[in-house]
Amino acid sequence: MLIARLIADRSLHAMRDWEPRLNAASDALRNVDMPLASAVLLDLGIPVLEMRFAKAEQAFVIEATERYFAPSDTLVFEGEVTLPGVFISDMDSTMIGQECIDELADFAGLKPQIAAITERAMRGELEFEPALRERVALLEGLGEAAIGRCLAERINPAPGARVLMATLKAHGVRCVLVTGGFHHFADPVAETLGFDRVVGNRLEVAGGKLTGRLEGDIADAGTKRRVLKEEATRLGPSARVLAAGDGANDVPMLEAADYGFAVHAKPAARDAANGRIDSGDLTGMLSLLGIAKTDWRSR
Repeated sequence: MLIARLIADRSLHAMRDWEPRLNAASDALRNVDMPLASAVLLDLGIPVLEMRFAKAEQAFVIEATERYFAPSDTLVFEGEVTLPGVFISDMDSTMIGQECIDELADFAGLKPQIAAITERAMRGELEFEPALRERVALLEGLGEAAIGRCLAERINPAPGARVLMATLKAHGVRCVLVTGGFHHFADPVAETLGFDRVVGNRLEVAGGKLTGRLEGDIADAGTKRRVLKEEATRLGPSARVLAAGDGANDVPMLEAADYGFAVHAKPAARDAANGRIDSGDLTGMLSLLGIAKTDWRSR
């Protein structure tokens, strides 16, 4: 049984409001031998349409939700949707609303140059490690104090991040932040939001200034997938894994997750994901996982 859940418009509280788009999507899928078995509105405090198919291909159903319900937040999954045991998330432009290295670069007067490299890397046009090292090298000589200022003045949780994290934690979900960014930012972000583990890169500092180099091994796309597999193995084979990210570096992680959400993402991440947050904030994941709004937490 393939299940598709979506939030297309939070003002659509009755099935009749959904019928024009639902009928169009149903007709299109029936024409490719994927008939709709049932469609109901879930009573979660947010209007979530759930469609079930006895026989359907995930890619076709995702395409239909995109064509007939966009902009929407969606999850398409083979099997019953149950609460995950672990949540693995990217940080920049996912759990926070910024790209830390771009904001830090602004303190060095280099934001346009570094942001252009970041954008190309997120789209998968550049290899991650050389693009990261190139950007870090441009920050050589920047005072370490700029990191604290950047954190205080520029870095904020993404809309819905606090509620998402508090709710997942209240439901016993282990939460792991895995970033291609830096521990100088990820550690305080993780503490603020309540992550249980942090994996990231380390900026080298000497004499109170950035050296333009990184310390230790690089945390990259392979790292994100490896951490996901480690956490899933620790919880056992029955545990479901939730993941979220927005760029090309997140693709292996999103593909390996049971519920892989592309969050206002670049095309590479969207193409790899079976879940998408395109119209709302991060709390859309809670509704799509079946957690009623009355069970959400704020702290």
